[in-house]
Amino acid sequence: MANQNPSAVSRELAGQVAIVTGGAKNIGRAISLALAAAGAAVAVNTLSSREEAAAVVQEIRAAGGEAEVFIADIADAAAVRAMGEGVIKRFGKIDILVLNASQRREILFKDMTFEDWRNTMSITLDGSFHCIKACLPSMLEHKSGNIIALGGDAVLLGGNRKSHNTTAKNGLVGLTRALAKELAEDGIRMNCVSPGSFNTTRPAHRSARTDPKGKIPLGRRGEPAEIASMVRFLCGPGGGFITGQILHVNGGAFVFA
Repeated sequence: MANQNPSAVSRELAGQVAIVTGGAKNIGRAISLALAAAGAAVAVNTLSSREEAAAVVQEIRAAGGEAEVFIADIADAAAVRAMGEGVIKRFGKIDILVLNASQRREILFKDMTFEDWRNTMSITLDGSFHCIKACLPSMLEHKSGNIIALGGDAVLLGGNRKSHNTTAKNGLVGLTRALAKELAEDGIRMNCVSPGSFNTTRPAHRSARTDPKGKIPLGRRGEPAEIASMVRFLCGPGGGFITGQILHVNGGAFVFA
């Protein structure tokens, strides 16, 4: 077999258009940059991290890529519809949707209000619904597409002070499996990438990290670029026969028999 052209490999998503929700910081930022490096035009979605989103877009453009900031609360159906229409007006279509935005506030269940519960569900689950509905017509028109949800290890391990987030992320797992089957005949794939412990900037309200050594066989936390590499792979030709899967990126923190 002839050697593959390295430049072709490095731009495997050329001509495609991606939306990354929560694409301004941490793992979302890394995903936005990785998809742009692969040749995709990237719509960097944010609600409150506007300066960070603008910096991501500037970095992508400086490297020769295409990107635009799209401000939208993904829990707001009308705002998401407007974002989808704006992306299509700007870039012509939507090929990739990365559902990264979520509510990560930690709180004990005994102290949790229904508003706390609903805030998380509205972003993680309702937001995913709104975003998929906004992007699906373009994917169906072109008979191809990739939807990537971001899960988390708490889905299987549970999580202290995270019952709302754990429940919402488990909902994403169910949605991933259902839509992978439903949309397969239309050439649309959906997978869930589940991060373990990663080096990210944490808001003040989140609990302090503990040393992962002894709990993670690889002896370190992951870097956001390592999640981004998995997302890029799934969206590219190498991931073409993968759908409906929950892919754990956690340094071996837990394994299955």
